[in-house]
Amino acid sequence: MDLFEYQGKCYFARFGVPVSTGGVAETVEEAVARAEEAGYPVVVKAQVQVGGRGKAGGIQIAADAAEVRRHAEAILGMDIRGHVVGRLLVEQATDIAAEYYASFTLDRSAKLDLGLLSSEGGVDIEEVAAHRPEAIARVHVDPVDGLSEEVCREWVERAGLGGDAAPGAVQLLRALYRCYTDGDADLVEVNPLVLTTDATLLALDAKVTLDDSAAFRHPEWAELESTQVLDVREQLARERGLQYVGLDGSIGIIANGAGLAMSTLDVVHQVGGTPANFLDVGGGAKAEVMASALEVINTDPKVRCIFINIFGGITKGEEVAKGVVEALGRVKLSSPIVVRLDGTNAEQGRAILAEHESERLVSQPTMLDAARKAVELALERG
Repeated sequence: MDLFEYQGKCYFARFGVPVSTGGVAETVEEAVARAEEAGYPVVVKAQVQVGGRGKAGGIQIAADAAEVRRHAEAILGMDIRGHVVGRLLVEQATDIAAEYYASFTLDRSAKLDLGLLSSEGGVDIEEVAAHRPEAIARVHVDPVDGLSEEVCREWVERAGLGGDAAPGAVQLLRALYRCYTDGDADLVEVNPLVLTTDATLLALDAKVTLDDSAAFRHPEWAELESTQVLDVREQLARERGLQYVGLDGSIGIIANGAGLAMSTLDVVHQVGGTPANFLDVGGGAKAEVMASALEVINTDPKVRCIFINIFGGITKGEEVAKGVVEALGRVKLSSPIVVRLDGTNAEQGRAILAEHESERLVSQPTMLDAARKAVELALERG
């Protein structure tokens, strides 16, 4: 679950990460009230879960109530890369002396937590990584041991956060790591982490992704989840109990297992296609599940072809094939389907699919063949 900035800052504050004084507003008058509480000058910031707010005019400085009112009226309802602004964060403006970058996430290959720290904040960290990788200091942390003060101090020195920033940086980064671990987050990121002109460190932005698997430990997350903005596809998938992530391509993906789904996305890219989604139906690929998956993908107007990639294990191939055929009778699709079926009783399953092949349903023997066919049909349909 990705949090809005204002929620991320509240989460940070719980663990002692310093943030600016401010509050959230959903109306112009609420924005003025939050500004009065914070003290002028203030920053009026659009709350959307997408980058590029500043360039779109979604972040403005206001010196008085009249300016807050003008900016709030302009930003509320603004469309920023497909996200309509419904909330504002109004917080006290900060006099910035320097900008840094800090984050923690999991390095799966190393099986350790990974911290990134850079003295070049306020810009896309991807740009820094691409053009000045030496400007990013990395530290691996064993979650059993935690981030010690000694290791953190050495990390801060390597990142070039010297002078006034160093003492506060060690304390803040250890608090940020506690937020990441004790707060059950997949990612915590601050960009920019700023040093103010009075030598105070503040998290001026907050990106927090919570680990959904830990939700049973956090009943308070229900309130956060209620604020999530889902598109039609994501909402429908959640209602059907499906693991779905919407993308921007033209080929709908259905696979059983997260690893296979990711591999399917890679193969589609490899043969020149663009995936429209990640959709994992899990271990079950029977008619009800397949119908739900097809219904979700069918709501995406950009989809030109659907690629079903199933490897039968406990679920037998003939059951999968029957599920696909039955699902076709339940859902009126706007795109053709390409199916690759392998694994347990795959031959029986392919025989069932062969009996129902048409312009709407095509079966291919391998994942690569199926991906090529899906791309071909997508291109034919524009």
